[in-house]
Amino acid sequence: MSKDKDQNNQEESLKDNLENTIDQAIEDVESAEEQSENVEELSVEEKLREEVEKEKDKFLRLFAEFENYKRRTSKERIELFKTASKDVMVSMLPVLDDFDRAMVEIEKTEDKNLLEGVQLISNKLRETLKNKGLEPMQIKAGDSFDADLHEAITQIPAPDKKLKGKIVDVVEKGYTLGEKIIRYPKVVTGK
Repeated sequence: MSKDKDQNNQEESLKDNLENTIDQAIEDVESAEEQSENVEELSVEEKLREEVEKEKDKFLRLFAEFENYKRRTSKERIELFKTASKDVMVSMLPVLDDFDRAMVEIEKTEDKNLLEGVQLISNKLRETLKNKGLEPMQIKAGDSFDADLHEAITQIPAPDKKLKGKIVDVVEKGYTLGEKIIRYPKVVTGK
């Protein structure tokens, strides 16, 4: 009977071991499934993070591109206003020259009312253009000639040794609009 008992004990122990092994295998499979689900969840989460990062990058690039567009169009608009006013100013320069010539001739007459009226109109026009940025270049006889700032139309023998290489006469005034020269003064230099 002891053999039977031993055999029963062995069988029970084998059954217990088998059951434990089966239980352990089931637990291993379940834990592997949970881990794969976690891995899938992690990879889904990682994929979502990557997609969010890509979208963030796209958004930042689009935002930077839009900022550049705004800056560029703003700059172009300012340039357009400058060139539009430049065209108007350049077309007004002959009128200013005519006023200068008229003033010289009117000063020769004795009609002071005519002189005063033309001076008022001339001053009003000049002030209006000055407020828009137009400034005459201040050049006079005796100033040094600078090829970057002046346009020499002719050279004459210098009436004085001090005027050699300098401006002898200003034939046409030069004007600046803002800081840019829109018409170079035409000058006569001494040699």
